[in-house]
Amino acid sequence: MDADDLADRVAHEMLASEGTGPAWGIEIEEARLGYARIRMTLREDMLNGHRIAHGGIVFSLADTAFAYACNGGNVRTVAAQASIVFLDAAKEGETLIAEAEETTRVGRSGVTRVFVRTADGRPIAEFTGYSRTIGGAVVDV
Repeated sequence: MDADDLADRVAHEMLASEGTGPAWGIEIEEARLGYARIRMTLREDMLNGHRIAHGGIVFSLADTAFAYACNGGNVRTVAAQASIVFLDAAKEGETLIAEAEETTRVGRSGVTRVFVRTADGRPIAEFTGYSRTIGGAVVDV
C-alpha cells in the first residue's frame, strides 16, 4: 500500500467511525497524503436564523477536511488551533466542497489550509488549521 492509498483508507475509516460526518451526509471525493476533498449538501436543519448555512456547519465541514488531510500519514493528529474567514453565504440545497491541503509540517506541528466553495466554485470560506501529532496509528496496517 503506498502513502496515498493509506491516506485514503485513514480518511474513510475516520468518516465511518464519526457520528457527525455520516449524519451530515459528508462524502469523501479524494484523500491522499496531506490532501482531502469532501462534500456535503446543505439541508434545512443546517441553516441559521437568516436561512443561510450556519457558520458552525461551514466550520465543521472545513475542520473535517482538515482532519482527513493531517491524519493521512496514519499518525493521530488533532487541531491545536483553527481560524476561519466567512466570505459568502450558502443556501439550502447547495453543495459545499471543502478542499484541504497540508502546507507545512515541522516535527509534530503542521499547518493546513482549507477552501470551502460551492459546487460551482463560489468561495464561501477559508480556514487555517494548526495541527499537533499526538502519536499512535489512526488505523491498523
